[in-house]
Amino acid sequence: MSQREAARQFGVSRDSVRKMLAFSVPPGYRRTAPVKRPKLDGFTEIIDGWLEGDREVHRKQRHTAKRVFERLRDEHGFTGGYTIIKDYMRERERRGREIFVPLAHPPGHAQADFGEAVVVIGGVEQKAHFFVMDLPHSDACFVRAYPAATAEAWVDGHVHAFAFFGRVPVSVLYDNDRCLVAKILADGTRQRATLFSGFLSHYLFRDRYGRPGKGNDKGNAEGLVGYSRRNFMVPVPRFVSWASFNAYLEEQCRKRQADVLRGQSETIGERLVRDLVVMSDLPPAPFDACDQATGRVSSQALVRYKTNDYSVPVAYGHRDVWIRGYVDEVVIGCGGELIARHPRCYDREDMVFDPVHYLPLIERKINALDQAAPLAEWNLPPEFATLRRLMEARMIKAGRREYVQVLRLLETFDIDDLHAAVKKALQLGAVGFDAVKHLALCHVEKRPPKLDLDVYPYLPRANVGTTSAASYMSLLSGDAA
Repeated sequence: MSQREAARQFGVSRDSVRKMLAFSVPPGYRRTAPVKRPKLDGFTEIIDGWLEGDREVHRKQRHTAKRVFERLRDEHGFTGGYTIIKDYMRERERRGREIFVPLAHPPGHAQADFGEAVVVIGGVEQKAHFFVMDLPHSDACFVRAYPAATAEAWVDGHVHAFAFFGRVPVSVLYDNDRCLVAKILADGTRQRATLFSGFLSHYLFRDRYGRPGKGNDKGNAEGLVGYSRRNFMVPVPRFVSWASFNAYLEEQCRKRQADVLRGQSETIGERLVRDLVVMSDLPPAPFDACDQATGRVSSQALVRYKTNDYSVPVAYGHRDVWIRGYVDEVVIGCGGELIARHPRCYDREDMVFDPVHYLPLIERKINALDQAAPLAEWNLPPEFATLRRLMEARMIKAGRREYVQVLRLLETFDIDDLHAAVKKALQLGAVGFDAVKHLALCHVEKRPPKLDLDVYPYLPRANVGTTSAASYMSLLSGDAA
């Protein structure tokens, strides 16, 4: 039948019959010209200006469609409806969304980043900054946690990651963290931070950087941050020390190498072999991951580093020193000599003392013994307090000075050896510096002590008289009764 007869037979228009003959399925509505919004014409430039300005403010204080409609109505006399404003902003946002190119990851390259999580270390809840390194070709990973994301933590994380894999990547992709990049120059090149520049010279790999503020340029590392937090740190990790926590994280990274990820037929460990073939050998010695600085010892035998004061022996007062700041300790030296070593403090404006540093000064200024701040929180075994009490009871002020001399034995002996010597001295009643020193040497050398108490004239002496036979006879005669 003809199209006209088919239209009459089925009760549809001839245009519909013509479309049925042209298409095997209904094509749907097709717009041939863009939608005309005459009431919006002339206002789109204003809307675009407001939305462009929103890029400079916090995302929670940007224009909504409702707020744009109200401002156009009140400030510019807009007579249209709210719906066309909402449709325009939705279409504009859709056009502005970024499109990504699927990437292929050749073997041997890596990405690195830092993340944050809450942990409990030594019974104290605190924020952990964890370093992650991902090999995108194999999805092998390494995670290590630190108290702070400092420059030395960045470098230390790399050193442990390279040791974990046993090789050095061809290149590593980063964001523009200040610990790595001191300045982005006008031509887009990066001026590296001092410590990171020396680190690159040691391992000789290529550093690459993403666009500022574009974390998706290193999406594998960003994804690893979230994966590590969800899988390695839930529930909140509780460990006695950072070392035990990092040992746990390293073990989790090793276990993950047995996984087969979606879209892959090989395990992570099997694909890691191809990464390792391309990567470089490790240098003969690892890089010394520390921040280097200089300082001067104050009149209180303190050296300032990163707002905190660390003690040094009083003999180095008012001298210039060098400082090495590691992630877990601070090392201080003078010339070619190492003079102090302290646990790293991440608080601000704090003082870190080693009481042994001040004992020579306290020995001379013995009246400061009870008020010395370095000794205030020194938790010595209780036998030391007993020793001091006995020394002061027998020798008064000289006993206090001799007690400080006993404490100065910690310059040579470990606290455990000196503690054992003090306990032995109290047991023998040999309360004196010479006796404690002798007993400490005997404890270390594992030989029996030989003490001669005749050299201690201040010790109380026991006079034992000779008993005569007549004394026993008095018991028999009943005189005793």
